[in-house]
Amino acid sequence: QVQLAESGGGSVQAGQSLRLSCSHSTDSRFGYTHSGYCMGWFRQTPGNEREGVAVIDADGSATYSDSVKGRFTISRDNTDDALFLQMNILKSEDTGMYYCAQHRWERVCMGLLNDIANFGYWGQGTQVTVSS
Repeated sequence: QVQLAESGGGSVQAGQSLRLSCSHSTDSRFGYTHSGYCMGWFRQTPGNEREGVAVIDADGSATYSDSVKGRFTISRDNTDDALFLQMNILKSEDTGMYYCAQHRWERVCMGLLNDIANFGYWGQGTQVTVSS
């Protein structure tokens, strides 16, 4: 099993920045670390479906949603599969619950930004609120 835990959310003014972090741990009793899979950040607001923000695979190849491209940067630390999201020039429409997630079986993230159903491991989320 994989356990993910987000942190770093908060309330900021439009134009400011936040950095989200996601820790990754696994139950390696059987020698399998669930490491090196496609991981990503997703967000959800009340009444709306969860949407992909950015995904990244272990070699650093990343895909972003059009709404955050140029403002957000996703990164990961392959030593422990920690995941990060640097969010700059935040807008009120970035407000939402942000989740990190790991894909069930894919290591290459190409085309997976909206493959939400197959991201099988999720954190509990961290709230980001941007006021204008």
